[in-house]
Amino acid sequence: MFKTRLLSGIVLVILALFLIISGHEILLFATLAISCIGMFELYRVFKMEKTVLAGVGYLAAIVYYCNLQWKFLPDLMILFMAFLILLMFVFVFAYPKFHADQVMAAFFGFFYVAVMLSYVYQIRTLERGLYLAFLVFLCSWGCDTCAYCVGMLIGKHKMAPVLSPKKSIEGAVGGVVGAALLGVIYAVATHGAMLEYAVICGVGALISMVGDLAASAIKRNQGIKDYGKLIPGHGGILDRFDSVIFTAPVIYYLAKMILGL
Repeated sequence: MFKTRLLSGIVLVILALFLIISGHEILLFATLAISCIGMFELYRVFKMEKTVLAGVGYLAAIVYYCNLQWKFLPDLMILFMAFLILLMFVFVFAYPKFHADQVMAAFFGFFYVAVMLSYVYQIRTLERGLYLAFLVFLCSWGCDTCAYCVGMLIGKHKMAPVLSPKKSIEGAVGGVVGAALLGVIYAVATHGAMLEYAVICGVGALISMVGDLAASAIKRNQGIKDYGKLIPGHGGILDRFDSVIFTAPVIYYLAKMILGL
């Protein structure tokens, strides 16, 4: 199992390197594809992944990502309102086929997965975006690794005993500190701002743990172990990108505020 997980992790890192370095439409449509798969996994939890309701969600994601590149909508609220109205249209005229919680899950899935994950692409479009985009994975996956190692060595106090019994406060602190140190090392390697990168990675790491626990909470509520089996040893897209989903928008706005982009 460890070997499978390690090999899958290496492939994911190589794929992330290729997509971020490529940027432009390649990264845009790859992120869209990943988002749609993630939405499919979440919709499957609510038993609606192949329904008209889910189709509206996938369509909204496609329109949203295309607008990021070509900006044909003057205000994104137009898309959000149109999406919600269309969902309610399906809900009303297909009644009683769908439940209200499925309608809410359709809207939540679009925003939680597609919109938040899109910030990986949006970071890439910033000045020095090629370097900044890697901070998302550096602080989320780096925090995960550092937290695991520190937790295994000295972890004693449970951080979320009911939700995730294996996670410790010591591990969480180690993850944040480790991510901040990785940010400093990365800044030196890329001629970036050391203090700023350390702060961005530290805050991003803290938020990434919330993303991880949030995805776990949804799984616990729905009584499932993994969102899917797409990535051997890791599970589905949401199992591997749960922390990235929360980290990406945080890194984007921190970079704009702290680095003045």
